[in-house]
Amino acid sequence: MTFELFVAGRYLRARRKEKVISVITVISIAGVAAGVMALIISLAVNNGFRNTLQNNLLAATAHVNVLTKETAGPGIADWKALDAKLLLIPHVTAVSPVLYDETLITGSLRGKYATLKGIHVRDELATSETLRRLKTGSLSLLTDDDNGLPGIILGSKLAQDTGLTVNSVAKVIGTETTPFGPRMREQRFRIAGTFETGFYEVDDTWAYVPIKSMQKLLSLDDVVNSIELRLDNIDLARQVAEQAERVAGPRYIATPWQEANHDILQALQMERAVTWITIGMIELVGALNIFITLTMIVLTKYKDIAVLMSMGARRRQIRRIFVAQGAMIGLVGTAIGLIAGYSLCYFANKYRLVPLNESVYQLSFMPFEPRAWDGLWIGGAAMTVSLLATVYPARNATRIAPVEVLRYE
Repeated sequence: MTFELFVAGRYLRARRKEKVISVITVISIAGVAAGVMALIISLAVNNGFRNTLQNNLLAATAHVNVLTKETAGPGIADWKALDAKLLLIPHVTAVSPVLYDETLITGSLRGKYATLKGIHVRDELATSETLRRLKTGSLSLLTDDDNGLPGIILGSKLAQDTGLTVNSVAKVIGTETTPFGPRMREQRFRIAGTFETGFYEVDDTWAYVPIKSMQKLLSLDDVVNSIELRLDNIDLARQVAEQAERVAGPRYIATPWQEANHDILQALQMERAVTWITIGMIELVGALNIFITLTMIVLTKYKDIAVLMSMGARRRQIRRIFVAQGAMIGLVGTAIGLIAGYSLCYFANKYRLVPLNESVYQLSFMPFEPRAWDGLWIGGAAMTVSLLATVYPARNATRIAPVEVLRYE
């Protein structure tokens, strides 16, 4: 291949009167590089969003939720016995009985609707990382009696919007069920601290209180409305959910985290598919540029090809010359694209160069997480497309008849 590579390199370095070929060659390299770089960056963004959102969600929420099918009922009264059964399921590392309700939390600035979660602190720490990410205050203050009032821990955005700080007093309005229908009930809580998970919805709309205080607010007995499970392998959530339903009985339903966050995960999957299609068009443009470059070289090198063939060059060697040209263009473009793509991802993620609106995207900056595997298959695809673009020009070059071309020379 030394002869073919030498001639291919000479042909790509066009002479002064054939500068248009050099320009098109540069454009071809740029097209391949742009496609590779764009695909690396796009997939890095998709991976970053998916992994960051998934990690933040799973840090704040359960891997599997066990709920009653009777949404209007009093809740799970036998939760202690059910906890013991669920804890025996393989891959379940912790269980936490919780009591949720939608409430209005009012501070010095304004009131705001929030999801209030009644918990046992020790169980919650075993199933969720939210309370491990305190920004202010202390978990020791999250008790049923903090200087005469029960404690409450708010998300950092929620505390900021309502104007509540540590040791200040919040007014919480919940809905209790009475024989005459639902009735609003008010209770005061002392701010024990704030947390910050990095996931906007949780930081903006969640709050934690001791479960006894939650039951008192809603005028309930010792009941919960959900039992949360923590697993040692999140990929087994669906199988564990099926086992949990069999263990709990027909009155209960178990929901894995994939179903609870189906919409956002589906949106990210659709975005990934659209990215492949859209950015793939750039690769096709790069291949078209290579095709045009090689076709023009064949047209301008008829005499040279005829001379080579008359001197003994075989047709397969002529084909290899033009395949080598396409491979050179593809290799250089792919290398530039990979280096530029991974470099941009590294610096953009490290210095958080792309800020985002948290209320829309749930994150404060755009995460970039490029994977080595993506670089391998993207580089392989770019090289494959580049080589396919050489098929017709290479075959066309071997159809030259040296006698006809050199007859009048």
